[in-house]
This record gives sequence, structure tokens and C-alpha cells, in this order.
Amino acid sequence: MGNCLSDVKGGKQAVGGVGHHMDPAAAGDGNGAAVGGSNDAVDLFYRTKGLHALYIPIELSLSASKLSDLDIISKSDPMAVVSIRRRDGTLEELGRTEVIMNNLDPVWVQKINVMYQFETLQTLIFHVYDVDTKYHNIPAKDLKLNDQDFLGEASCVLSEIVTKCNRCLTLNLRNRNGHVRKNLGEITIHAEEIVTSRTAVEMTLRCTNLENKDLFSKSDPFLRISRIIETGGSIPICKTEVVDNNLNPIWRPVCLTMQQFVSKDNPLVIECFDFNSSGNHVLIGKLKKTVADLENLHTSRVGANFISQPSGFRGNEKDLKGQLFVERYAEKQLYSFLDYISSGFELNFMVAVDFTASNGNPRSPDSLHYIDPSGRLNAYQRAIMEVGDVIQFYDSDKLFPAWGFGGKAYNGTVSHCFNLNGSSDASEVEGVGGIMAAYAGALQNFTLSGPTLFGHVVNKAAEIAVESLKYNHSKYFVLLIITDGVITDMQETIDALVRASDLPLSILIVGVGSADFSQMEVLDADNGQRLESSTGRIATRDIVQFVPMREVHSGQISVVQALLEELPGQFLTYMRCRDIRPLNISAEQTYGPGQSHAQLQLEE
Repeated sequence: MGNCLSDVKGGKQAVGGVGHHMDPAAAGDGNGAAVGGSNDAVDLFYRTKGLHALYIPIELSLSASKLSDLDIISKSDPMAVVSIRRRDGTLEELGRTEVIMNNLDPVWVQKINVMYQFETLQTLIFHVYDVDTKYHNIPAKDLKLNDQDFLGEASCVLSEIVTKCNRCLTLNLRNRNGHVRKNLGEITIHAEEIVTSRTAVEMTLRCTNLENKDLFSKSDPFLRISRIIETGGSIPICKTEVVDNNLNPIWRPVCLTMQQFVSKDNPLVIECFDFNSSGNHVLIGKLKKTVADLENLHTSRVGANFISQPSGFRGNEKDLKGQLFVERYAEKQLYSFLDYISSGFELNFMVAVDFTASNGNPRSPDSLHYIDPSGRLNAYQRAIMEVGDVIQFYDSDKLFPAWGFGGKAYNGTVSHCFNLNGSSDASEVEGVGGIMAAYAGALQNFTLSGPTLFGHVVNKAAEIAVESLKYNHSKYFVLLIITDGVITDMQETIDALVRASDLPLSILIVGVGSADFSQMEVLDADNGQRLESSTGRIATRDIVQFVPMREVHSGQISVVQALLEELPGQFLTYMRCRDIRPLNISAEQTYGPGQSHAQLQLEE
């Protein structure tokens, strides 16, 4: 079938309709996956279009109040222009509102579309103009801005808007030299995520009595679900994982969104194949059902027979013994990352810095820890600044725990988790600037030593996450570890990460310097192989993202983009696995009338 990966293991994975709960049966043998978060089919779609999968379309609505009146006989005729600052500092225009006649408190109808990307600092610039009467017959998009009277400008980061509970931000307009004047007025921006529908259907599918297509073993079945389109063809929207050597398989839950199946009455084709590593999968049988039909199968607890491919002279289809059953069925709402953030959920930032001797003497310009008097940032400072500048908008108090590891105190004791600020008990510092100051101060108070151990700081971050859960579930923690070398407590670190995979915690690791970091890739489960502890326990989900700074610093993508690209997906996987809803969302809104989480019978 199409879209199968070239390697056998990759080709056996589910695509496009994976639910967000871990299958309890699979978890027991180490092959289960805490799935959800991302959608492989959607990821592929965005990548083929040159976009990143974590882009979220946002619609901006603009209004203003108390604008300056530059007209003599009448009031100003305002128009707003929205631009975004590129990485090179230049402005790219995103769009313009319509012109509103004679109004100092305009509420513009024309919306401005922008793609929100979590891992990028997106600075928006808003310019307001008074359009001269002689240009009123010209479309707004064709107006020359130099010919219009300037009323004021304002700027903000897109994250500042979407993190507000009502996704609404009011800014004072300023003049071109940046000075804010009360008589220039205000501009208000409201951001709304463009979502066709959040409705989704989650189902657990199983089959019985499938026909065996293999000679020396049993078939390795998987399902492919396609939507029938108006022209008569079909579009694949989902495939399950492969269940090896089984004629009565049960698959992990699939979650189909309204965007995928369009309506409950739209026919779907469900095909069952026997997997072959050559890519020539053998059709076992197929059937045609709507989502409404599948719901009825679940309610009535009956199966539907597969039919065979037309064959013979007459090309007749025949019913097969193999049947499809819908073991579980639930309609629910799939909430987005922004749904959680704008309802009050926070990302709490934490930092751990490598103070091992392999970094070099901090007083030497060759050291990775050298503080340049000219203000040029070293690799550690760059990582702190770039990641902190993005995440700080998602943390309301901006108090960040900051630690060092592998450093030796004045008393000669080596610590693998010490407070950068020198305090014996409080690890928090104020803002990204506070982290930078504490880091510089710690270089004066601690001697670089070793070895490189991660386990202590991972456990410390996990302790904070555990403590937070006693009070609420609206905090998610992000630990940034910056290191120059390969860790020497690999198994202890893996054990700590496996334990932490059950917590609201993600860990970002930046490798600085020229060391061989290939061993570190083990911690980042991008290959689909989740971590296994020394006791045989499998990580509930992937919580680590590792990036060597040297590989991305000279490229188009920044360190922070490479680091943070998986974070929203990890956040959503955690929230959905535990059925944690955005604040102020009731269970009725999540599951629909007459349903409850207990009815789903899905275990965390």
C-alpha cells in the first residue's frame, strides 16, 4: 500500500488515525505505545507543502479606540496593516484590513491570517493609517502606504496574544520613534484558531476468523481506512499498526477526526491486508461502512463480514468468514495546544548547565564557558536565551529553577545538582536575565569538575513535577539541559527518564562543543524505540529532544526550533493520555450527551 516506510518496522506502524491512549495489553509486553499528539498523515501533508507540522493557522481580528483625528472636516478613515518581522529584521506584510470611514474607534471586519509556530519567536507589527479621501475607490491591498497619513504603530509577540485567557491583547499605539503617546489611541488584537471541527471518533477495532494468506505462519493483518469522495474514488485517511501472526487481531485505538471522515454518513472503505515486507500486501477482505454504521456495530455488539475481491468470469464478490467488530466507540472533542494554553495551562521552564572540566577553563577564550567582555554570547548563553525567550511567555510568574551539575564547591565537594544562584534551598531565579546572571555568578563560585551525570537533575525536575500534581494539573514542566559531553550515567539517566515519562515533563538537551554525541541519540526516541529501564519497564511516551548545536547553528533552522518542535506534541500526548481537559471545559463538552469517560473503558 502507499505511504509505507521503507524499513519493515516503520512500515508496520500506524499512520493517520492513531488514538491517544496506550493499549494496556500491548503495554505489558513492551510493544505498546502512548500514541496521539501528532498525526503522521498530517505531518506528511505539511512537509510536502514546505511547512512544519506544528504550524497552527490563526485568524486575527483587529479593533482600535481613541485614534488621532487628522481630518479637518470629518474624522479619520483608518486602515490597519499587519506585518511580521523576519529573522533578518525586515518586515513581511501579512495583510490589511478594510478602510472604515469617519471613525476613531474602528472595528475592522477583514481578518488577518498568520501561521502560529510554537518554537519560533514571531514578532508582529501593527501600523494604523488614515487613508486619504481621494484613495477610497482603490482596494486596500493596492494602496501605497507612503501616500497615507500615519496614525500610530504597536508590536507584540504572537505568543503574548495566544497565552491570554481570552486570546485578546490591547496595545498602546506609539509614534515612529517608538514613544508611546496617550493621544495616539489603542489597538486590540483577538486571535482565534482556525478549526473546522474538534469532533473526533475513537474506536477499538478487532477481527475474527481472518483468512490465512501465509504458507508457513499466520497472516500479519492491518487495516486501511479510506474515505469515498464525490468522484467515486477513495482517499486513505488511516491505517492501523500490524499485528504479527494473528488471525483474530485487536488493534490499538484509532482516532478519526471530522476533517478525515467529513460526516457520520459519509461511506468509508475498510480494507484488511496481510503485511509483506516487500510492500506487496495481500488483501484479505474489505467492507464499506459509514461512521454511523460502525457506531451501530458497537451498540449491537455484532460483527460485519468482509467481502472478497471480485474474481472469476462474472466478477462476483462473496461474503467471507472473517468479521470486523467495533470493540469500543466514543465521540469526543480533541483540544489543541492553544486550547490548553489560552485556558490557563502553563509551561514552566527549568535549566541545568554542565559544569564539568571538559568545558575548559572559563577564564580562557577557548572555553565553552568563557564570558566575553564584548557581550558576545557563548554556546551556553545562546541556548539559554533562545529557548528561554520562547518559553517565558507561557510561564506567568517567570520564576525559573536553575541548576548546575558536575561542579566543585569551595569545600571541595562535587555536586551533580546545585543551585546556580548560590542559595542553599531556593533554586528559582527571575526571568531569563536572572538565569544568565546566576550562570555567570556560578562560574565564579564553582570549579569545573565532573563526571557528567544527568540522573540527579532529571530526578530533581521530576520531584518538582510530582509536587505540582498535588495541587493542580495545569502546569507542564520543561527542563533544558546544556552539556558538552557524553554522560557517564547512561543507565541511571534512562531509568530516571522512564520514571519521568509518567509526569508532566519534557526534557530538552543541547549538545555544545565538538564531542561525539552519537550516544546521546539513544535518549531521543525519534526512531520510535522508546526507552527501557534496567527493570524492563518501557517509557510511557517520548519526553526527550536532543540537538547538537553545531549541526543546526549554521543552518536555516535555529537551535530553538530544532529543540522545541516536538514539545507541543509531547504536551498533548500527556494531557490526552490522562484525559486532562482545558480549564472550564466540562465532561459533557468533551464526550457529548450521554457519554462519560468511564464508558470508554480506556486505561491510562
